[in-house]
Amino acid sequence: MSALLDATLEHLRALVAFDTRNPPRAIGTGGLFDYVRAQLPGFDVRVTDYGAGAVTLHAVRGEPKYLFNVHMDTVPDSPHWSADPHVLRVTGDRAIGLGACDIKGAAAALLAVARATDGDMALLLSTDEEANDARCIAGFLARPYDYEAVIVAEPTRGEAVLAHRGIQSVLMRFAGHAGHASGEQKPSDSALHQAVRWGDAALDFVAAQSHQRFGGLTGLRFNIGRIEGGIKANMIAPSAELRFGCRPLPSMDPELLLENFRTLVEPLPVEFSETFRGASLPAGDIANAEANRLAARDLADELDIPIGNAVDFWTEAALFSAAGYTAFVYGPGDIAQAHAADEWVLLDQLQNYAETIYRIVNRASA
Repeated sequence: MSALLDATLEHLRALVAFDTRNPPRAIGTGGLFDYVRAQLPGFDVRVTDYGAGAVTLHAVRGEPKYLFNVHMDTVPDSPHWSADPHVLRVTGDRAIGLGACDIKGAAAALLAVARATDGDMALLLSTDEEANDARCIAGFLARPYDYEAVIVAEPTRGEAVLAHRGIQSVLMRFAGHAGHASGEQKPSDSALHQAVRWGDAALDFVAAQSHQRFGGLTGLRFNIGRIEGGIKANMIAPSAELRFGCRPLPSMDPELLLENFRTLVEPLPVEFSETFRGASLPAGDIANAEANRLAARDLADELDIPIGNAVDFWTEAALFSAAGYTAFVYGPGDIAQAHAADEWVLLDQLQNYAETIYRIVNRASA
């Protein structure tokens, strides 16, 4: 192993040991952040607590051009882990532990680089990416920073991802009229029937978007996650609730998309509320989004990072893009391992990521 990989694994062992599961997001400003601060001599370090376990650490040395962002929270471990998820295991070709792939491996490599070089460098660590109550990046972006670009670490197998879908989650409620189910019903009588008819229309609407494309992505991703309501089989349902999520292309207008879903069938739902929205990457309308994608491509080429395909999963790079930064996603690990029992990251990818960041930091400071 190289000295840089050895140092990365040493940091990763420490980072995995900190419990940053989200939920419950019981994360404070000590513990993990005390460890990270101790690894960054010579950096100006600012830790900010946004409440409810949402904490950022912004560390700056010199006058860096690029900001490296990593989220430190993980999903909860499943009962299918074969060993303690907070104890790192290193085999011949991989490192195994909760968050090793998603995405503490990248954070460990960044800490190793920070100690191995004295180049200008900026880090932003956050703890709320795995929740639908994101505060960290919004809070950070409330202040202006003079970075040319933001490189967001997520598992991309060591390739720069320039585009991904947005994400929108919606709660709908339908109202009907309770009564005996033996009689003929009007379309508005059963709230559950309304929900089912809406679902059928929504699936047809989604199928009709299959021709739309952006950056290698095709169509609209859509899922009805929950339908609940009614009382029993011989009673007309007076109320029903439906929750759905969709993942639009960067070129799709999220407001128009929501209005199309809301008005698919009569009667309209009595409640239609968006519970979460994450912008797509790159941000902007179709013309601006393409210009932003090309800017990110040019930067990845300049930094000698191979460019991968657009992806379906969402990342916080979209938030930086929406704020006007050139942004792309780049990190070690495969998304197929993220959130899985015994999640792992290949040692070769950790080493390559650390060496690439080392080269970028030294080159930018030259």
